[in-house]
Amino acid sequence: MKLSVILLTIMVSLFSLFPTKSAESTSTSSRNKIQVALLLDTSNSMDGLIEQAKSRLWNIINTLTTLKYDGKEPQIEIALYEYGNDGLSSANNFIRQVAPLTTDLDLISEKLFALRTNGGSEYCGAVIQNAVKTLKWNDGNADMKLIYIAGNEPFNQGPINNKEAISHALTNKIYVNTILCGSNYHDELQEWKDGATRGQGKFFVINSDKVLSYIDTPYDRDIDKLNQQLNDTYIGYGKKGKEKKIMQTTQDYNAESKSMANKVERAVSKSKGVYKNAEWDIVDKYKDNPSAIQTMETEELPEELKGKSPKQTAEFIQQKSKERDEINQKIKDLSLKRQQYIDAENKKSGNDKDDLGKAIETSIIELGLKIGYKKSGN
Repeated sequence: MKLSVILLTIMVSLFSLFPTKSAESTSTSSRNKIQVALLLDTSNSMDGLIEQAKSRLWNIINTLTTLKYDGKEPQIEIALYEYGNDGLSSANNFIRQVAPLTTDLDLISEKLFALRTNGGSEYCGAVIQNAVKTLKWNDGNADMKLIYIAGNEPFNQGPINNKEAISHALTNKIYVNTILCGSNYHDELQEWKDGATRGQGKFFVINSDKVLSYIDTPYDRDIDKLNQQLNDTYIGYGKKGKEKKIMQTTQDYNAESKSMANKVERAVSKSKGVYKNAEWDIVDKYKDNPSAIQTMETEELPEELKGKSPKQTAEFIQQKSKERDEINQKIKDLSLKRQQYIDAENKKSGNDKDDLGKAIETSIIELGLKIGYKKSGN
């Protein structure tokens, strides 16, 4: 009798240290989604487009995070395609799904920075159709599903009718936006514009060879220092832990290779709920499902937790989580001041907006408002 009481007491104490999955965690699967597929032409003439995509990825992510539906943050997923590259299979219409719709933003960054241009047979209809049929699009009434296709060749090339592909997209409530790269394509312009009209999206003409300008702010260095501290709160576990931790740092370097401003934009993204890594980071895993830590094999645990009692493990993770929350808040506070500074400088200079990132950012907000999302200030 006494033994059973003792065992019951131990079980209760363990469950208090590792609470069951919270209501917030269990509801994540039912959250509204914003799903964005980027279809990029990687033929020889598109080096500038790819460079702009690398330089504006985190701006685009940060724009997406300003949208709320009924006051709630949606789950954001990004997919990446390349098309028009002679290094790709002709049997697959020179199309490659580089990354499926995913919340793993470091993966999207890694794949984007690995893209290389080569040759060119650009089949817009084929890549749109592939994205519509192959990606796992959500079907909620409040989901926002967007395709952005960018290129510079005739929109009607290839074996797949682009009108049919776009019609199929609309049937699935996926808006198709078109971005024509260059200003000397008068014959192609109307085709690309018509594609956006049929897709109920937006049409843009951008200068893909434009060298992007950045505004340095007094807050950049402080945010960068906080980003380094933020990385220290990520503790890898399992088979993916070490690899993903290295990837996190590598993508910081990739962002910085474009500009310090780009690295800062990435840091701002990392401070938000959109940047979640529960599949390899023990802190995010604990937030999602505290009780899951109990069932981990010893070899799955990070070195920092091996040999620790359940109580010590919980305390360690909770402390790291607290540190992360504090750092994230500091980054958010500085990023608001930074954005105010940038907005003021842009107003002074009348900075133009004819690049890939600005085109996507502008249309995301407009389309979001159209279907019931509201823009917040964060």
